[in-house]
Amino acid sequence: MPLLCLHGGPGFPHDYLEDLERLADRRRVVFYDQLGCGRSDRPRDESLWEIDRFVEELAVVRESLALERLHLYGSSWGGMLAMQYVLDRRPQLESLVLASSPASCPRWTEDCAELIAELPVSVQETIRRHDTHCYTRCLEYSAAILPFYKRHVCRLDPWPDGLERSFAGANQEISEYMAGPSEFAIVGTLRDWDVTDRLGEIRVPTLITCGEYDELRPAHAEDMQRRIPNAELEVFSGASHVTMAEVPDAYRARLDEFFARVERGYRSSIPPV
Repeated sequence: MPLLCLHGGPGFPHDYLEDLERLADRRRVVFYDQLGCGRSDRPRDESLWEIDRFVEELAVVRESLALERLHLYGSSWGGMLAMQYVLDRRPQLESLVLASSPASCPRWTEDCAELIAELPVSVQETIRRHDTHCYTRCLEYSAAILPFYKRHVCRLDPWPDGLERSFAGANQEISEYMAGPSEFAIVGTLRDWDVTDRLGEIRVPTLITCGEYDELRPAHAEDMQRRIPNAELEVFSGASHVTMAEVPDAYRARLDEFFARVERGYRSSIPPV
């Protein structure tokens, strides 16, 4: 059965997910750049940057490609989009994978504040001052947030080419409108987005993944796993937010195992309580 992949952001194209192409030895793997980023059109119309429109875009892509049966994979913002799609449309899915995706933007902001508090005081002050004044496109700010990125976004050195291309092809206007100018505080239109209390409505086999050092903190992922009926959770040791690129072999093996089990007739690997 095919796998349809939803990238993060908002506005961050799919290139960083490219290692998932290697899952195509067993199934068709489909990527697309959401409207406004990567190789898709880039209209300058803020009315387009609403989660309901992205849900409709996903539905149209699926219909256009005749993906009647599929596994749905969402990374970071892509997982938020996937959750909204499942909750609003109740689509037929074989399975759902939520990769480092929060169920609550307010909780994400709180968790990032705690991670920032672990950085050197001088770095914290620089980040705070720039965030306060929305000076988030200057070199000093870029230098200040780099230690956070190297701890909690990608721990590889150097970064993979796909991740570099995603940064190059990102659309900051979408990101700032929906999330905000800061990496750490969601203050855009998504600031109050929270589906925590609706996770029990997700009734498809679900695998949640994150990294040990992820900005989507494992405790958040664990709470999601408890709320989604019979969901599974895999926390990858030594990895952070782009786990699929940091530990690619282990990551693909876990996905392959999960998809194969779903296709045989789903049985959770979680022991009964």
